[in-house]
Amino acid sequence: MEIVGCYKDAGISGASMILRPGIQMLLQDAQEGQFDLVVAEALDRVSRDQADVATLFKHLKFAGVPIVTLAEGEITELHVGLKGTMNALFLKDLAAKTHRGLRGRIEDGKSGGGLCYGYKILKKLDHRGELIRGDREIDVYEAEVVRRIFRDFAAGIGPRTIAKTLNEEGVAGPGGKPWIDTTIRGHQKRGSGIVNNELYIGRLIWNRLRYVKDPSTGRRVSRINPESDRIVRFPSCGSSMTNSGRRSVHARARSARSTPMWPRRCASTIGRTS
Repeated sequence: MEIVGCYKDAGISGASMILRPGIQMLLQDAQEGQFDLVVAEALDRVSRDQADVATLFKHLKFAGVPIVTLAEGEITELHVGLKGTMNALFLKDLAAKTHRGLRGRIEDGKSGGGLCYGYKILKKLDHRGELIRGDREIDVYEAEVVRRIFRDFAAGIGPRTIAKTLNEEGVAGPGGKPWIDTTIRGHQKRGSGIVNNELYIGRLIWNRLRYVKDPSTGRRVSRINPESDRIVRFPSCGSSMTNSGRRSVHARARSARSTPMWPRRCASTIGRTS
């Protein structure tokens, strides 16, 4: 057997074939007749999405190119149906286990993932010398930037002006990127944006959103969960903002135009602002 090409999508989820350039190139080369056999370790290494596996099988069968895997041998319609179903169930089970694990962290007062602007990862070891995950601590420099944003926003300064001023002063935004107005105002119902992040007032909300895959693009799309599905915790570390400041900022946030952004979650609160 002569190997004429190797197709891979390193670091890309196998849950979707649409966004995987390696798979797309494989299909294109198969249709052009550049090879007459596809070899893989197992069918789930090609894709775990049931519909994608069926689509790939149909396209390769049309091109006269069989799929052979080390685990299953030559792939037939039976493999596509049974293994595709098993792989889909595996993904669903994995997602449920991951969700339960994150929920356990939140109920223990830790972060459920993500790093919120104004905080940094707290690296501590347990008695066995293993890293304790989910702990955060306040980043003193970034925390002062957050307090400044809250003060300016409560004083009536618009998000675009605040972002422009921070950029002119060379203050790095979340992830080291420049500030934009949506980073500050975010989306009220989704809890995104600096002024809508209730963690800064000592209130951690988890499971506000869920994500579903758009079958036409393969990309994840967020959906707002009902309040009954959310978990609210009040982390003990740090101090919260004064009630008067909170009311004025939230009143301004409600009147500001909102744009969807990804929520950021972590497990401690940034200090008092006037």
